[in-house]
Amino acid sequence: MAKKVILTGDRPTGKLHVGHYIGSLKNRVMLQNSGEYQPYIMIADTQALTDNARDPEKIRNSLIQVALDYLAVGIDPEKSTIFVQSQISALFELTAYYMDLVTVSRLERNPTVKAEIKQKNFNDSIPVGFLNYPVSQAADITAFKATLVPVGDDQEPMLEQAREIVRTFNRVYDCNVLVEPEGYFPEKGQGRLPGLDGNAKMSKSLGNAIYLSDDSETVQKKVMSMYTDPDHIHVEDPGKVEGNTVFTYLDIFDPDKNKVAQLKEDYQKGGLGDVKIKRYLNEVLENELAPIRARRAEYEQKQDEVYEMLIEGSEKANRVANQTLSEVRDAIGLNYFKR
Repeated sequence: MAKKVILTGDRPTGKLHVGHYIGSLKNRVMLQNSGEYQPYIMIADTQALTDNARDPEKIRNSLIQVALDYLAVGIDPEKSTIFVQSQISALFELTAYYMDLVTVSRLERNPTVKAEIKQKNFNDSIPVGFLNYPVSQAADITAFKATLVPVGDDQEPMLEQAREIVRTFNRVYDCNVLVEPEGYFPEKGQGRLPGLDGNAKMSKSLGNAIYLSDDSETVQKKVMSMYTDPDHIHVEDPGKVEGNTVFTYLDIFDPDKNKVAQLKEDYQKGGLGDVKIKRYLNEVLENELAPIRARRAEYEQKQDEVYEMLIEGSEKANRVANQTLSEVRDAIGLNYFKR
């Protein structure tokens, strides 16, 4: 039986953080290691340029950092194809064809696009490429005929738009060339990790993240600065666990759910200080992050091999995407000179 195809990836705008790890990376590794899937994992440098076109150095410098983070968490190039978006020319031609099947108003209604436009304060100065991101993403997914796309909860509207494009293309051109993808989402409550400051989202741009590459001292400092309950001033005061970032992280990262439940009970009654629970969280995070940090340090010493991996992965991805592009051109009727 042929393996199911996965397509997923990240924008290289900096190193990846534990929000990426919980939201998508852990799932990618689990699916990869199941033996049931063929993952294609894309470093989306072209998409990152849509709002960083005047700072390409940021993208170039981040490319290797994202690749190192992938390898550190356990993505295996023997099992997963890791490639660079800008090196796959078929993606841009597919995007051009799909653009003709989508209206501007539909793009503007996309909840994820609307939220990111607001976050980036674009107002009326939205780069065309940024607005067109859902179409570009549909090209990325369909080029590899992905049936499964591991994403965070906030990306579901993007995935739905990709499905719309697939259905429209197959209907308009009376074919079954494109495959409609499904999403693979994190466990309920683990799709979005809040920032250290209590902000609803951990983000590179907001500066409220713990990075996979952070050393143990940096992680400890960040944990000790985390937002808790502002009314929990004295140790003996009853504290709130709802909206308390430390307990949110413990719920996600600590496998000992009974201990977390007991800590919550003690905190709510009063008598458990913020410093103590933060120190415990730091221990939990170190258990998770220390092996990742160690693997990353090893790969940092082999950056030439990492670049070679990206070249080989991009060459393989090109072959697959070009085959899909040929089928798309056939369906539209553009292969005039095919022999």
